[in-house]
Amino acid sequence: MPHLAATTLLSNNISLPKTMSAIDVEHPGPDSTLKFVELPLPVPSADQVLVKVAAAGINRADLAQRAGIYPPPPGESPILGLEVAGTVVAVGDNSQQHWLGQEVFGLVPGGGYAEYTLLHKGHILQRPDGISALQAAGTAEVFLTAYQAMVELGGLSAGGAVLIHAGASGVGTAAIRLAKTMNATVAVTVGSDEKAAACKALGADFCINYKNADFSAELKALVPQGFNVIVDPVAGDYIPKDLQLLALDGRIVVLAMMGGRQVPAFDLALMFKKRGQLICSTLRNRTDSYKTALCQTFLQRFGGHLSTGALRPLIAQSFDWREADKAHQLLANNAVVGKLVLSICP
Repeated sequence: MPHLAATTLLSNNISLPKTMSAIDVEHPGPDSTLKFVELPLPVPSADQVLVKVAAAGINRADLAQRAGIYPPPPGESPILGLEVAGTVVAVGDNSQQHWLGQEVFGLVPGGGYAEYTLLHKGHILQRPDGISALQAAGTAEVFLTAYQAMVELGGLSAGGAVLIHAGASGVGTAAIRLAKTMNATVAVTVGSDEKAAACKALGADFCINYKNADFSAELKALVPQGFNVIVDPVAGDYIPKDLQLLALDGRIVVLAMMGGRQVPAFDLALMFKKRGQLICSTLRNRTDSYKTALCQTFLQRFGGHLSTGALRPLIAQSFDWREADKAHQLLANNAVVGKLVLSICP
C-alpha cells in the first residue's frame, strides 16, 4: 500500500486524522461482545478510495463473523461491515481524482463499522439524488446479492417465476422489487402474517406463512408450472421441497444455511427429470474483478431504476452505531422486515 502522503486529499484545507474509531468483536463465538477501538487510518492502494463513512448496512454475515464461523477473506479488514455509504475523501491514484468529494456507496469485504473505510474503484456506486446515506448504505449488498442469485446465477428472464425464501429479509425484500421490475411472478415464504402483508405490499404475488401452511403444497397449486429460480437462504429440509417446486430447467440458488447444513435424502432422479441445477453461492469472498463485473452488469440493466428511486431498500430501522449490539439482537431474533443500518458519521 502507498504511504498516506501519496494519497490525494479532498482539498488542501482538509487534513485526515492518523487514527479512527471502529467497532471490533471481542471473543468471537457465542459470548462475543462489541467494543470500540482506535485503529490506524486505512491507506488506499492505487485501486482504492478512502471513504468517510456516513452509514453502514447490517447483514447476517456480520452475525456469522461475530459468532466466529465466517471470517473475513485473507488480507481484508477484520472489522465488521460489508457495505457503506459516505464521501470519498482520498484516493490512492490520481486517475481516481474525479471521485473526490462524491457521495458514494458500495460493497466492502470488511471494515464497514468504522469512521473510514476502503472501497475498491470497481465497486463504487454513485449515490443518486433523493436517496439518503442511510438508504444507500442498505442497498449494495441486498440488491447485488439478489441480482447475482436470480439473474446471473439463476438465469431469471422477464416474465419468469421466482420463489424467494425468507422473503421479508433484506435480500428477500430487494429480490421482490428487483423481480417485479422484470415482470416476474414472485412467491415468497415468510414466518408471520405481518411479514406476508409487507411482502405483498412490495409486489409479491403469493406470500405463504410457512408456520401456518405447507408451502410446498400451497405453491404447487398456485404455480403449477413450477419456478424457474428458487432463492434459498435456508437449505436444510427446504431443499427437497424446492425440488418439488422447480420448473423444467430450473435452478435452486442456495445463499446460506439458516435451516442447517444437512439435507434430508431426496430423489436425485427428479432433479434429472427436471434437468435442474443446485447452486451454492457467496459474494463476500469473490474476487475484485468478479464484483466489478457484477456491479457493471447490474448498473447497465437496473441503474436507471436506482437513479429514479424505483429500486431502493426497505429500511426497517436505523441505529446509532453505539447501539450496534441492539441492532444485532433484533436481526438475530428474526424480528425485522427489511434492512437494518447503522448511522456512523454525521
